[in-house]
Amino acid sequence: MNPHQKPDMRPENPNFSTGPCAKRPGWTVGALSGALTGRSHRSGPCKARLAEVIDRARAILGVPDDYRIAIVPASDTGAVEMAMWSLLGARGVDMLAWESFGAGWAADVTKQLKLDDVRVLSAPYGELPDLSAVDFDRDVCFTWNGTTSGICVPDGAWISGDRTGLTICDATSAVFAYDLPWDKLDVTTYSWQKVMGGEGAHGMLILSPRAVQRLESYTPSWPLPKIFRLTKNGKLMEAIFKGATINTPSMLAVEDAVDGLKWAEGIGGLPALIARAKANLAALEKWVAETPWVEFLAQDKATRSRTSICLKVAGADADFIKRMVALLEGEGAANDIGAYPEAPPGLRIWGGSTVETANLEALFPWLDWAFATISEGDS
Repeated sequence: MNPHQKPDMRPENPNFSTGPCAKRPGWTVGALSGALTGRSHRSGPCKARLAEVIDRARAILGVPDDYRIAIVPASDTGAVEMAMWSLLGARGVDMLAWESFGAGWAADVTKQLKLDDVRVLSAPYGELPDLSAVDFDRDVCFTWNGTTSGICVPDGAWISGDRTGLTICDATSAVFAYDLPWDKLDVTTYSWQKVMGGEGAHGMLILSPRAVQRLESYTPSWPLPKIFRLTKNGKLMEAIFKGATINTPSMLAVEDAVDGLKWAEGIGGLPALIARAKANLAALEKWVAETPWVEFLAQDKATRSRTSICLKVAGADADFIKRMVALLEGEGAANDIGAYPEAPPGLRIWGGSTVETANLEALFPWLDWAFATISEGDS
């Protein structure tokens, strides 16, 4: 196709945002018709619906029976902060950072919690720090998949199986798109709005028995806000992990989460979700290989995200990218595909499990056209 000729076919769904992400195929507002609106979240039916989210997620993800799962406030951010404020300080901590969210967690630990024994192992966008330098006799905080950099850890082999510290993993752009090694993860967090295309504001917190033991044996020296408290009188508040919540959840968002989980079950569960994300990355890799003006921010394929896919555009500065993104959005071809503001200028395209590969393939001619149009205007 001539890149200077405007394509005549648009993606059926132009939403490629990295969060909130595209809704599952075929979604309509009618999916929320059974929502328990106007009811107390403490009522039996509402608690049962909340517990359903936990139970269905556990089954799809293969979370061990002795791990606790809770619905918590403030999306993935709230879940990560809850874990850090409740668990850190018992021993030294290694904070891993290779993109903005990991850097944010490191800043919170050093500037807000002000822990004395902190090592920050960092790397620039597009790279990972030296994972062999991580000390698992310390607590370790890291993102599995860096949403703003498109860089993920290659697997869980680098995590010690006989660690004495805890691993705290922000997995919000990985859960449901990767098969996570639960035996290597003590605290895992995510939000509904990523791979499952749910609504925002609610986070998920998954605790291993080792994390529970820390909670019941260690009391931080700082005061904990109510929304962070997971224990009472030195014991885990078990009700939080059975459908009770610390604050009032949206039952509309809960219904949407249940709908997404039922869809995932219907297409074949975690293997099918992973296969969909892999297919999306493969389509992007094929297009990038054929396109001279674009390349992956993640050069190493082993650490390239299959969900938050970040691209560099040859010779493009932030203004060029801004105009290109606006042009595509104005044409109804792609929404919200600009790189994260703190990341290098470029494009960021979500390839998670709710995205149809056919929509990506319909997007590629529009990307070529937009690049050619902006470049021609600058020449």
